Amino acid sequence: MTEPAGQQIRVTFQPLTAADAEEVLGWRYAAPYDRYNLAGDAAALAAGVAVLTDPANAYFTAHTLAGEVVGFCCFGADARVPGGDYADTDALDVGLGLRPDHTGRGLGAAYVTQVLAFGRKVYAPARFRLTVAAFNARALAVYGRCGFHEHSRFRKGGRLDGDEFVLLTRDT
Repeated sequence: MTEPAGQQIRVTFQPLTAADAEEVLGWRYAAPYDRYNLAGDAAALAAGVAVLTDPANAYFTAHTLAGEVVGFCCFGADARVPGGDYADTDALDVGLGLRPDHTGRGLGAAYVTQVLAFGRKVYAPARFRLTVAAFNARALAVYGRCGFHEHSRFRKGGRLDGDEFVLLTRDT
């Protein structure tokens, strides 16, 4: 697949460190994306750092060529949202985020393309699968430009009670 048109951002990926995790957990998105704001108090921050740095959760930071942290991604079970149909074991689940000051600038498709290329290189999946909140039209549009198609929808309980999510897939 060719890279989607738009602005370019070149990144390298490396396992997420504790310092990177603290930075990512401190990012603050404006409404309506503020539901993605992660850490609150010190206990939540410590728990978040533990999750993001656990190798079993496969989190990576995206650094610009100048070394600046501009995003993160994860692969596997931690990219899933409880309640979805994840029965297709040939699909690699992908979660990702872009630093708030880089969102809405036309960088999303280039960033997603690089995350997928990294995932393809490391995991060699047959398909990629993303789970995204249905309200997030901006992300859905980016994923559509990157070749993803809607597979199904579901509602989740818990912290995001009742929020609708969309499962998207695409072949590698």
